[in-house]
Amino acid sequence: MGFCEEYDVVVVGAGHAGCEAALAAARLNLNTIIFTVSVNSIALMPCNPNIGGTSKGHLVREIDALGGEMGKNIDKTFIQSKMLNRSKGPAVHSLRAQADKADYSREMRQTLENQDNLTVKQAEVCELIIEDDTVKGVKIFTGGTYLAKAVILCTGTYLKARCLCGDAVTYTGPNGLMAANHLSQSLIDAGIRLVRFKTGTPARIDKRTIDFDKMTPQYGDDPVIPFSFSTDPSSVQKEQVLCYLTYTNDKTHEIILDNIDRSPLFSGVIEGTGPRYCPSIEDKVVRFRDKERHQLFVEPEGIHTNEMYISGASSSLPEDVQIRMYRTIPGLENCKIVRNAYAIEYDCIDPNQLYPTLEFKTIRNLFAAGQFNGSSGYEEAAAQGLIAGINAAMSVLDRDKIVIDRSEGYIGVLIDDLVTKENHEPYRMMTSRSEYRLLLRQDNADQRLMKKGHDIGLISDEQYEKLLIKEKEIEEETERLKNTYVGNTKEVNDLLMSLNTAPLSSGLSLYELISRPEITYSDTAPIDKDRKPLSSDVTEQVDINIKYHGYIERQLKQVEAFKKLEKKLIPKDLDYDDVKSLRLEARQKLKQYRPISIGQASRISGVSPADISVLLVYLKKD
Repeated sequence: MGFCEEYDVVVVGAGHAGCEAALAAARLNLNTIIFTVSVNSIALMPCNPNIGGTSKGHLVREIDALGGEMGKNIDKTFIQSKMLNRSKGPAVHSLRAQADKADYSREMRQTLENQDNLTVKQAEVCELIIEDDTVKGVKIFTGGTYLAKAVILCTGTYLKARCLCGDAVTYTGPNGLMAANHLSQSLIDAGIRLVRFKTGTPARIDKRTIDFDKMTPQYGDDPVIPFSFSTDPSSVQKEQVLCYLTYTNDKTHEIILDNIDRSPLFSGVIEGTGPRYCPSIEDKVVRFRDKERHQLFVEPEGIHTNEMYISGASSSLPEDVQIRMYRTIPGLENCKIVRNAYAIEYDCIDPNQLYPTLEFKTIRNLFAAGQFNGSSGYEEAAAQGLIAGINAAMSVLDRDKIVIDRSEGYIGVLIDDLVTKENHEPYRMMTSRSEYRLLLRQDNADQRLMKKGHDIGLISDEQYEKLLIKEKEIEEETERLKNTYVGNTKEVNDLLMSLNTAPLSSGLSLYELISRPEITYSDTAPIDKDRKPLSSDVTEQVDINIKYHGYIERQLKQVEAFKKLEKKLIPKDLDYDDVKSLRLEARQKLKQYRPISIGQASRISGVSPADISVLLVYLKKD
């Protein structure tokens, strides 16, 4: 008999999803093992060299509020940081940091290796052990068996992966790492539906061959705002590297269009579906022929390398076309490519096979997270990994699993969209996907989710106590402003006119003054004689809550109605054939998705409001 060990939780894959899943389970005192095809690929960033960005920054903040690691790790390893969309409302402000790729991976690997209850193992998992529709463990390619009470699949882009650059096809995972070629068949044998997706990455250019004078410098923020609520802001104020902006042009587009038949994306060689919202440069040029140029960001891969990442120019064109194409771009006329751009195809699942807990509907104690679930992006992967890790632990500990709903966080929107909607391409998070985005801001993620993180056991008493103090200060300061009045004095009216807002003819509370769009909380300091010093975190919340009070109240009422439908649970064993008035399409979809609530059922494509009414009447009668 071969080698055999027992664990509470097995995690397959050590990308961003696997790291969060394994750390969550281990920190909840479960004996956990994480498998990776290479320990050099732990928290690898094979594509863009950044964490966060529009809506993705929200996810990182939420991961942190629940007790995850991504925010802490990027705070230790960033080389430039920027809050995006500052000119817009707070709902779409989103933090984005350039990472030193090597440092990010190294730091996360060290975190895993030093975590109690966690074993890191380099091996390829090739088979699931399933008995009575329950996962019992895994087998690895070298013959060992690892029994477990729960298994989490976080295989990323490695399953039967192949990389394409023109006609050149290499059967490897990202960055030339070994693909995982044996697990797919075991999943198929277990009745799991696989699909084929693809993603891509641009070329890496030698910095010494770039003329940065022809590009526009992009600076980081001063001061830097950290991702993690536990990071001391003073610790992240440091010298930052520059990124640069440049553009494609007619010559670039001409070369691409003249060689479009040599792109595996258009020649039919690529079988997988790519992400619509992160298209290759050839896809952009074909789809948007009226656009004279496309912007490209030139970003450093790290402090200790000369490789520069050409964001916005991912491609699978042949090498000779890539060289000619990149050399038409201002600043890249003499560029040398260190690594060619390539597309990567891989096996993943149809996530409709999962409950919102990320557990498989047909196999107990088997969970899935990350790009294996048909999503794209490091942040989406990490968010799912954390939830899968928590819920696998809850399953082992016989505690209630958690579901973040759409009104509580972007994590809830992400997972609900994956398990409820038909996704025919890699899913990417966007602020527009959230109905309640004014409530789900990146700045208040701690207030929304940290209590859950504390209840789970991933947020310390000390950190939670700091949140309670912050919330008390916000409440007390808001009340003080409501009860602090200023009159129509010369000092007050001079200040108001200097801020381009109407002077007072009678007394007004500071709360009402700050409600004006032209005035911020800090603007009123000269006329607020009783103001006490408060942290910027507190004053930011006070300012936003006052300015957007009416809109926030409206969304809270919408959430109340939403919660009523989410609380109306549907029995897992409901036979939809017994619900005679349901339309055939609705019955088929409800059987396929097995929604856990009326709310989830209402978001399934093909289930109409009339079908929901029929279902509500049936459940009430039952």
